[in-house]
Amino acid sequence: MERAGSFTAISGWGVALVGFTALATAFAAARTTTADAWMRTWLAEAALAFGVATITTTQKARAARIPLFSGPGQRFALGFAPPALAGALLTLVLYRLELFSVMPGLWLLLYGASLVTGGAASVRVVRALGICFLALGTMALFGPPSWNNTLMAAGFGGLHLVFGIVIARRHGG
Repeated sequence: MERAGSFTAISGWGVALVGFTALATAFAAARTTTADAWMRTWLAEAALAFGVATITTTQKARAARIPLFSGPGQRFALGFAPPALAGALLTLVLYRLELFSVMPGLWLLLYGASLVTGGAASVRVVRALGICFLALGTMALFGPPSWNNTLMAAGFGGLHLVFGIVIARRHGG
């Protein structure tokens, strides 16, 4: 019943792969020597993750003959995009102001908001993933900056791995 009006082309294995690359990024980012280098490392990961998610979702949609941008796919994209765009724009502002320590909380929160709003057109597990990101984003904003890379690893790495496997097993890859 849930699948009938839901966007189910999200690739669980793609989400898990994003988690794996994010864990590698967290490892690399922890070894950077400046806040700017740390941020650029994570931005490179964001670009890689976007590419992986786009390719794997497109492949799953084609294999299942699910249209990407009509019906639930369009609703998912329209829900996901505004918080993601807000995150990109706020990243530019925070970068100009050199407020690097705020970025992890912002990224985690707005990505979580993207998943919750986009997930309204998807399967329930996507919204649950978004709620977990919202919780980590809150921790990043109110916790000490020394937690930021660990929280980024936990969210973009750990949550993506765990929820990716759940999505793959419950919703066909």
